[in-house]
Amino acid sequence: MRDPFPIAPIPALSAWIQPYADALSLPTLPLHIHEVLGAAAFYTFVHTVLSPVLSNAFFSKYYPRNHRAKKANWDAHVVSLAQSVLINGLALWTMYHDEERANSDWEQRVWGYTGASGMIQALAAGYFVWDLGITLLNLDIFGLGLLAHAVSALAVYTFGFRPYLNYYSSIFILYELSTPFLNIHWFFDKLNMTGSKPQLYNGVALLVVFFCCRLVWGTYQSAVVYVDMWKAVQRGPDAGYIAAAFEKSSGGGVDGNVMHFARDAGPVPVWLAGTYVLSNLTLNTLNWYWYFKMISAVKKRFEPAKKEKVGVPSANKGTSNVTTTTGAAVVGGEKGEGLRQRAHSIEDVVPDSEELREGTIQ
Repeated sequence: MRDPFPIAPIPALSAWIQPYADALSLPTLPLHIHEVLGAAAFYTFVHTVLSPVLSNAFFSKYYPRNHRAKKANWDAHVVSLAQSVLINGLALWTMYHDEERANSDWEQRVWGYTGASGMIQALAAGYFVWDLGITLLNLDIFGLGLLAHAVSALAVYTFGFRPYLNYYSSIFILYELSTPFLNIHWFFDKLNMTGSKPQLYNGVALLVVFFCCRLVWGTYQSAVVYVDMWKAVQRGPDAGYIAAAFEKSSGGGVDGNVMHFARDAGPVPVWLAGTYVLSNLTLNTLNWYWYFKMISAVKKRFEPAKKEKVGVPSANKGTSNVTTTTGAAVVGGEKGEGLRQRAHSIEDVVPDSEELREGTIQ
């Protein structure tokens, strides 16, 4: 499928990046450099112009315009929300409409290329260019952890311009399906809507979508890509297979030939496969860690109440026993009176924002 991006590659920009692409063995980068830089510029615009303007207009009471760190964090969440909605929608659209991608075998999944998947990869890389820049400019706010995240994510998406695992660009972008709910959860807190029904419903959606897209979908697709990479490390694409792919394509160009950039491809270098496996294992481990942090938050709400007796002066007697419990205050009066504890509700299964922040979920 051709690149559906509405703006065609800009010749001068492609020519400028070509020597660097050749030196780094990234042959598809000149076809998408305008998308990478365009996405980075768009997210910079959202961060520096659109977010402040809209936030001041609609949330002036809550927007921390005079606090550098809080303002940077607010604006970064606006960018994250916009990016996750945009890239998820485009990735789902590409997976549904790109027939060449859908019909890919394992060799095409590793060495193949389609313009639509290249666009997804480029837009994601552009976001991480912005992410890296804004983190470097505000390193004292965002810290070394987010800097390492930005560098590693940008490196992984840049390697895709070899092309390598172009097929999987849309698949692993869908990890971000939970990100809109996480950002909305954060904004509910900032808008003094903590504990509200809208935050409750959003929180339930966050838990469900996080489990489905990151743990179930992500773990399964990771196993599939590991198998493909293992085969690719053992041998390159079959020469007869490549020759047949070029014979079927019309005009000898990129369009219609998924294996256009694989003519001289050999086995995938061990260092490249190892980089992807390490990055993927790290991300999957973090996903499971973050989810168990959520489960831990839920379990806290169902642990037996801790009783503590405290002596309180009484006007009539020396003291009266007051028993307090976690989650409920119960007064011990007459002998034999039972302890009263509030009934559990659906709110108990949604971790609050402080508990989510403990895991620094991205």
